[in-house]
Amino acid sequence: MPNIRKAELSDVPALLEMINRYAAEGIMLRRTLTELFEAVREFLIAEEDGKVVGCGALKFYSAELAEIRSLCVAPGLQSRGVGRALTARLLAEAEQYALKTVFALTAAPEFFLKCGFREMARERFPMKIWRDCLRCERYFRCNEKTMVIDLPVAPSEKDEPCAEASQITA
Repeated sequence: MPNIRKAELSDVPALLEMINRYAAEGIMLRRTLTELFEAVREFLIAEEDGKVVGCGALKFYSAELAEIRSLCVAPGLQSRGVGRALTARLLAEAEQYALKTVFALTAAPEFFLKCGFREMARERFPMKIWRDCLRCERYFRCNEKTMVIDLPVAPSEKDEPCAEASQITA
């Protein structure tokens, strides 16, 4: 299993190459070098032997909502669990921020179904539509499905049984 870590500025050229390779096939949206440098803190990297073999980003839209975007694995390495590992780490990060919902626009809905997501109408995410979709050249001929997952609500300390008792010292 590859090592998964936060992306660094030095990873941006590899991100650009991997993402735009899939964009050339019509599978993902093209990203510019500037966009990736601006968003590098949103990305996680999967690497093996010092080489980037996968990536994915968590884009925040509000205190409750984020998108998994630019999720991809190097050609020839699919079906090895890299995408699932990246998705799991991105969802764990979303939970750390106490987000309620994470969505993804994807040409591979089956992958997200296996990860616990369900399909939903894109129009349920107006922030995404106004920010990104309306500027997309494929807006009127979009082939992507909107997949969504609701995250577990972390109980507050006062909701935990015996929270007060655990704070008592003898």
